[in-house]
Amino acid sequence: MSDLINKANQSSIKVHRNYYLLGLFGIAMGALEAIVVVYLRQIYYPLGFDFPLTLISPQMIAVEWLREVSTIIMLLSIGMIAGKNSLQRFACFLYSFAIWDLFYYVWLKLLLNWPSSFLTWDILFLIPIPWVGPVLAPVICSLTMILFSAIIIYSQERGAAFKIQSLEWSLIFSGVIIMLGTFMWDYSEIVLKEGTISKFWSLANDEHFLKVLLSYNPTHFNWVAFMIGEIIILCAIALMFRRVESK
Repeated sequence: MSDLINKANQSSIKVHRNYYLLGLFGIAMGALEAIVVVYLRQIYYPLGFDFPLTLISPQMIAVEWLREVSTIIMLLSIGMIAGKNSLQRFACFLYSFAIWDLFYYVWLKLLLNWPSSFLTWDILFLIPIPWVGPVLAPVICSLTMILFSAIIIYSQERGAAFKIQSLEWSLIFSGVIIMLGTFMWDYSEIVLKEGTISKFWSLANDEHFLKVLLSYNPTHFNWVAFMIGEIIILCAIALMFRRVESK
């Protein structure tokens, strides 16, 4: 019995240590990402970042896509290393992603005194089309991912054979799709006007298309849809937590 208790304690210590190390990794990666953005803004936005976006070449768009894919691969890899099973690996990926994203803005604030407020607009991602929104939106997403990952780790460390049920997954995916839609809606409309989503990769090499795409100046964010998606995800997390606590 004492051997089982010792193994459980050692496992718990390892999980907590991994969580701290993932946090440190996310903080450092956020700093690296912010430093890259400092360089980019010195080149493309010497007077300060703002919309509409500066026109860049198709080649630089491809470089940015590669950087973003590399970032996701790095975060997935560290999650795969840290987790003990598939669900924990997913939780570790979400946690490291969230810490990276949060501290990316912390470092930008320290290095550039940007953003000026949580409602400042930012370009969040470029794959497959630009994602944009006020800084507050990805911050809320990151905090939700931290909560979600913590529930998974907490549930499994209690010794229960914890799995996310079909209803909970359905709610999570529904909420995520709605929230992603709020980030990509405006630029999706532009792509559809110029061609189709399926033709986007060829359009991305068209300088006229890039000029139209990057000249857009977003002014309205669909907070209602975003918060509906957020509430749906929080409902799934609440169901998970209640189920675990009832055991």
